[in-house]
Amino acid sequence: MPRLLGISAWSGTGKTTLLKKLIPALNEQGVRLAVIKHAHHKFDVDHPGKDSYELRKAGAHQMLIASDQRWALMVDKVEPQEPQLCDLISKLDLAQLDLVLVEGFKRESIPKLELHRPSLGKPLIYPEDENIIAIATDSPDHIITDLPVLDMADIEAVLAFVLNYMDWQCD
Repeated sequence: MPRLLGISAWSGTGKTTLLKKLIPALNEQGVRLAVIKHAHHKFDVDHPGKDSYELRKAGAHQMLIASDQRWALMVDKVEPQEPQLCDLISKLDLAQLDLVLVEGFKRESIPKLELHRPSLGKPLIYPEDENIIAIATDSPDHIITDLPVLDMADIEAVLAFVLNYMDWQCD
């Protein structure tokens, strides 16, 4: 089983920005990873006019589109309900993964790295969430905790923390 690590933060903190830097750094270390992202709004990865969209809208409850480079499965739910992380994880090819990064899903009981920017005026999610295992912030000197505190701008420090969390052995 791959390790799970949530990236938890208030909107606008920079979760996606951090992941866009962390993912290539993890890849350079040979880590095979997947990302599951929670969206708080209606979204489409296929668009009107595209065959996949038109076939799904015509009534296909599941639409799998594939090419020689990628494939995607779109599933329309009969009744709207919040996605369950365990259901989404089961859709992944876990044998091909070392790590699953989870963006969002704040309420899930998985280990999480909290991102925090005091300038946003939002409270820390820790200590209310006992699943927070470290905090990455743009103001490390202002965070008082026994948890590891990382400078979110120092991608090497964040990478080292994640690799240590995974107990990753570099070749």
